[in-house]
Amino acid sequence: MKLHFNTAGPSTPDLHYMLDPLSRVDSEAVLALIEQRRYFVLHAPRQTGKTTCLLALRDLLNSGSDYAALYVNIEAAQAARGDVASGVAIIIDAIFHAASVVFGPSLIGLEREVLAKSGNNAVYAILKMLAERLSKPLIVFLDEVDALVGDTLISLLRQIRAGYTDRPTYFPQAMILCGVRDVRDYRMTTADGEVITGGSA
Repeated sequence: MKLHFNTAGPSTPDLHYMLDPLSRVDSEAVLALIEQRRYFVLHAPRQTGKTTCLLALRDLLNSGSDYAALYVNIEAAQAARGDVASGVAIIIDAIFHAASVVFGPSLIGLEREVLAKSGNNAVYAILKMLAERLSKPLIVFLDEVDALVGDTLISLLRQIRAGYTDRPTYFPQAMILCGVRDVRDYRMTTADGEVITGGSA
């Protein structure tokens, strides 16, 4: 197939003219943060190559022997707005799909009902389950995090924070939260009136 230029979504070398995606970021710095077990933010304007870079980084990590990397796009959870149960369910579906494609469906296929019992804490539960079952430390890239709003975003950030001290054996060793906005900068009020900032979520 003839190569063409792409301005709509991630680029792939078999279809599109493109530079090496990892040449556009400081790969050594990113890998150092992963090795240091950091959770960090990648944000930039739309159509600047964020997703293409994350996918290339995922493939690079999975081609080695040190890490198991997972890319998950959670933009669809935006439709849930402040409905935490619906938002968490959509995020879980996205994680299930991504993990099944990358690691194989047998890894998590039979535990859906167990996760359902976790309710609004199911993101924590599935990340914990994956980290425990994989033979290598889990690295997770969550894309379009800033698409989430209200209590759904707060719930996600709190579940990530809840597992932070258990890494790398029982929770992802490192995580990149990707989006247009820096989620650390947000300030909002929950449904019960609590004021939350990015730094405290």
